[in-house]
Amino acid sequence: MSADGVITFAGIGDEAGESLSEQIEAHQRLGWSTIELRNVDGEPLADLSDAAFDRLAERIERAGLRVVCVDSRIANWARPITGDFELDLTELGKLEKRCAALGTRYVRVMSYPNDGLHDVEWGARVRVRMRMLANRAEAAGLVLLHENCAGWAGTDARLARRLIEDTDSPALRLLFDIGNGIAYGYEAYDMLVALLPWVEHVHVKDARSENGEAVYTLPGEGDCRVSDCLRLLLDSGYTGTLTMEPHLKVRPHEGRADAGPDGVTEFVEYGRAMEKLVAGLREVAC
Repeated sequence: MSADGVITFAGIGDEAGESLSEQIEAHQRLGWSTIELRNVDGEPLADLSDAAFDRLAERIERAGLRVVCVDSRIANWARPITGDFELDLTELGKLEKRCAALGTRYVRVMSYPNDGLHDVEWGARVRVRMRMLANRAEAAGLVLLHENCAGWAGTDARLARRLIEDTDSPALRLLFDIGNGIAYGYEAYDMLVALLPWVEHVHVKDARSENGEAVYTLPGEGDCRVSDCLRLLLDSGYTGTLTMEPHLKVRPHEGRADAGPDGVTEFVEYGRAMEKLVAGLREVAC
């Protein structure tokens, strides 16, 4: 580890609650100044009306929070490669202005689930689309962060590297989610070793497999080797953000979006567990 590197903590806001008030409260109770946005009041950031977005941006600023990343639906689990590409172009266009207003340049993307195509054609179409998206993002000063989740390059380090290399743009880098391997059937630590040089953002979750299903846990209590992944990142000089994504209650891909009345409290408890896990590995700036 380098002696002078620091990292920041954040959370995906809607994992604490649907409302912006709950999301802000959870981060303030943790004493964190950084937040990641996905859905607010049940709406993806790109779908908010202009007036609703303006209110959100004002409240975020007034709360003293900095938005580190926006989690888009671009190329995600609900948008197969055979779907309408215009949906992604339109969403990115909307987020260009909104990210600028929020002061963030990072947009989370995936790489399109297949929909009956041969693997070769699937990959070729994905790479064409990603080059177009990255070119547009680069022109807007944004960076697309591809997550190791749903899509052509989501579960295979070799394909993720190919996607980065073929796109050949500073506007495409990697978001590594430590907890996705259990749900998608791969060893996350091994993938992280292979992809470390391209990782610019990290999600922290943990899980164990029970009867073939992912059961999400506090960080360090599952089988995702969270501590090993964090140590590898920090030893390599990672100085980005660690964003927690508990998935204890909120799992959009399963249609679960309500954290319930205890969402804020559980979110804060998860955050404290993550702080404790990281303590001693690296100086943390919150």
